[in-house]
Amino acid sequence: MPEPPAQPVSELLANWRAGDEESLRRLVPLVYGELRRIAHRHFRNEASGHTLQTTALVHEAYLCLMKQHPMDFQNREHFFAVSANLMRQILVQYARRRNAAKRNARNKVPLDSAMTLFPKQTVDLVALDDALNALAKLDVQQSRIVELRFFTGLSIEETSRVLGVSPATVKRGWTTARIWLSREMRPKPSHDA
Repeated sequence: MPEPPAQPVSELLANWRAGDEESLRRLVPLVYGELRRIAHRHFRNEASGHTLQTTALVHEAYLCLMKQHPMDFQNREHFFAVSANLMRQILVQYARRRNAAKRNARNKVPLDSAMTLFPKQTVDLVALDDALNALAKLDVQQSRIVELRFFTGLSIEETSRVLGVSPATVKRGWTTARIWLSREMRPKPSHDA
């Protein structure tokens, strides 16, 4: 599916920010395919048998956007990054509720090999979210880079445009964040011996 033209999307985002509520409703059909791709990316990493589906996740993210005051989106990439972050939050909330219901069960996510943070490893989505929140306290930019690269699927160049930094800065931040998260996500030794 071809990407929607940048100009109408940018205009609709600007109109929504200016208070035109109908602009968001007109925007969705233009960006729906990309939002489904982002949602599909999230689900590709989920365990089989997930009760949420791609369409439901897109609709949940849309409802979250509708509830918020019009945001100041810098560009298309920024819009998709915010949408992907909303999807991540929805999935993490779902995983937390599910974990609470199962008590000892953990919601594992096999990470995509193209954007992998932890090669050939299954990662607990809730633990990853907790680690990203901890990283954000240390370095907000590195946390945002992980969100944009891993959850949104943006390239180095797209991430640099969203953050307003050089591609080299994004590459360094991506490398450092992956190392930090890998260490942070490593299972802690048990002291029950």
